Amino acid sequence: MIESQADDAATARPHAPRAEMTVRAEPGKDIWFSRRVRIGPALHELWQFRPLVRALAERDIRIRYKQAALGIAWAIFTPVVLMLAFTLVFTKFGHVQTQGVPYPLFSYIGLIPWSFFSSALLAGGMSLSSNLALLNKLYCPREVFPLGTIVVAGVDAFVSTIVLVALFVIERFTPSWQAVYAPIPLLILVAFTLGVTLAIAATVVYMRDLRIALPLIIQLGLFVTPVAYGITTIASTRAGIIFYSALNPLAPVIDGLRRTVLLGEGLDWASTAAGATTATIVLVFGFMLFKRLETGLADFA
Repeated sequence: MIESQADDAATARPHAPRAEMTVRAEPGKDIWFSRRVRIGPALHELWQFRPLVRALAERDIRIRYKQAALGIAWAIFTPVVLMLAFTLVFTKFGHVQTQGVPYPLFSYIGLIPWSFFSSALLAGGMSLSSNLALLNKLYCPREVFPLGTIVVAGVDAFVSTIVLVALFVIERFTPSWQAVYAPIPLLILVAFTLGVTLAIAATVVYMRDLRIALPLIIQLGLFVTPVAYGITTIASTRAGIIFYSALNPLAPVIDGLRRTVLLGEGLDWASTAAGATTATIVLVFGFMLFKRLETGLADFA
């Protein structure tokens, strides 16, 4: 009898862990949007954890460049290569209206904000899954992880401006005093990047296919954003430019930088306002979406 009971237990034992190890492949719908968010306390808590954002950014910068032969010079590699490619293609096989500005300057000043946006979005979108160990062990607002990657992208963008200064010298081109207005489109850029990155970072956890699609989306975005060409190439009418600026806030950002720094013109306030409105909406929506989905991030990242 005892041997029979032992045999039965031994037979049943291998099957027991299977029920315990059952894991859902995808997050349950019951945790989607299940959290109430109060923006004031959420921002206050995030502000208290700002040293962690800085620490994460410093860690990522060290990891990225410590063992690289060229070090932080890699920050300028991508925009410089794209500038050379655009210059070769659009000066030899196409005609881009630059209003007398040397094309390398025209394209590179558009590549700086685009590189900031694309690198922040790509790294920030994967930041939760790449920091899974910290995510499960450390209590903090989860948005510190994508925010850290945005800080790193900002450092890279700042370093890449060295090439812009060099281009001014090489082309013997003097920036306009209207460049004092440049911080306005840059603020729009930061707000839009923050909103999109937060939304993507949280959504990627729940929609795994987005991890594969994200690089392709970014590549397509390069061609629908006036980086290699002017904003009037896509929208030639006044109403069209404003509508396009509302759909893609990066368009008035790049156009505004070209106007103020290179052409000595003031900002197009109508298109700038349209882009700023969209960027603000995206920022609020992205933050709210992230906080709503924050409940299951640690379990499913």
